[in-house]
Amino acid sequence: MQNRIAYMPLNTYPEAAPDAAVLASVGFAASLGCGLHVSTFAVDIPPVASPLGGFLINVDGMAQAAEDRSKAECDRLKALIEGFAKTRPETRILNHRLVLGAALGAATSEARYFDLALLPWAAETQSAQDMAQSLVFDSGVPVILVPPTTTTGPVDHVAIAWDESRVAARALGDALRILPAGGKVSVLTVKDEKALKSSGIAQTLAAALELRGFNATAVETTLDRRTIAAALQDSARNEGAQLLAMGGFGHSRLRDFILGGATKGVFGDLRMPALLAH
Repeated sequence: MQNRIAYMPLNTYPEAAPDAAVLASVGFAASLGCGLHVSTFAVDIPPVASPLGGFLINVDGMAQAAEDRSKAECDRLKALIEGFAKTRPETRILNHRLVLGAALGAATSEARYFDLALLPWAAETQSAQDMAQSLVFDSGVPVILVPPTTTTGPVDHVAIAWDESRVAARALGDALRILPAGGKVSVLTVKDEKALKSSGIAQTLAAALELRGFNATAVETTLDRRTIAAALQDSARNEGAQLLAMGGFGHSRLRDFILGGATKGVFGDLRMPALLAH
């Protein structure tokens, strides 16, 4: 029997993801039936010469304080997760200390040794956005953003945002590997968001999935003065899906989402776990 393992990297500099999002991600790993490998990253700041020779600015002291806060946060997060997941022996937590700027590359490389990555999501946390950008574009594994409002429970219904693109097909394949036998797929299309290559593509994919043994339903919606993110999430939740899989409806739109701030981008208001493919 094969055991799936999810990977969760937690960068603690300049700040960590909120505890609620971290614990939601731990719970979501259990919902997926996955073991969990957590890596926390503490920062090591190399010495930097002060232009004032340390007369007015204690650069070394500031760097040491930042390092101490980062390490303490790693220890605190480890204790928090161990306390929350103490009944799940398949949860493993390792602390790392890396030079400033190295955590993203290390996490991206480490993610490739696991089945998927779970990222605690907070739109206002820059470290969460940076980690998401790195893993989505460079890791090569499915990446699921988990908002703090996520509830636990079996994940047996996924929604796929479908526009016939390569990245949408990649998201579909990733989502189907997560879906248990007998699970349901809702195929979502937004008819007035952009010109689609042909009509009825949700019905075409649903029929193809039915032939492969999946329980699939086509769902068409319109923006109705909503953003594309709101329209997709509303439709997915109305259908009862626990996970939304999407390829970003184009490279630039996905990159805008990843690089945006608290109010910019497609998923400034993430309301449910979202699997992103690139």
